[in-house]
Amino acid sequence: MTAARNIVCPHCARTNRVPADRPARAARCGACHHLLFEGRPAKANAAGFAKHRRNNDIPVLVDVWAPWCDPCRAMAPMFEQAAAELEPDVRLLKVNSEEEPGVASELGARGIPALFLLHKGKVVAQTAGAMETSRIVAWTRAQIAKAAGLP
Repeated sequence: MTAARNIVCPHCARTNRVPADRPARAARCGACHHLLFEGRPAKANAAGFAKHRRNNDIPVLVDVWAPWCDPCRAMAPMFEQAAAELEPDVRLLKVNSEEEPGVASELGARGIPALFLLHKGKVVAQTAGAMETSRIVAWTRAQIAKAAGLP
């Protein structure tokens, strides 16, 4: 029996079991048939966020932002580029704090843009302020290694 990971579809929020011996980048959702990883962040409402938080076996990096926030808009293309580098090892989500204030409050966002790294449903790291792609990627990888107890 091959090990598998649970991956939540960014399109329909259905949980899919992806065998570890198959390329995750090519995996498609069993329900909607879209690719599970497209190299860009997924927009998440409260229900979608809850499913990603609860059901993903991979870490989830959440960008809490607002449309009126200039630093948030400046960081958006860099967060998108980070998705291309971090997927399929990390799911990247964008949560609009104006549309989903409950999610922002649940995460404890005090300023935006804010990044929250979740693993197994728990926030394992957070930071605030706009970052360039290389810093987003480096910060995320360092926090994943730290959460796993790696040097």
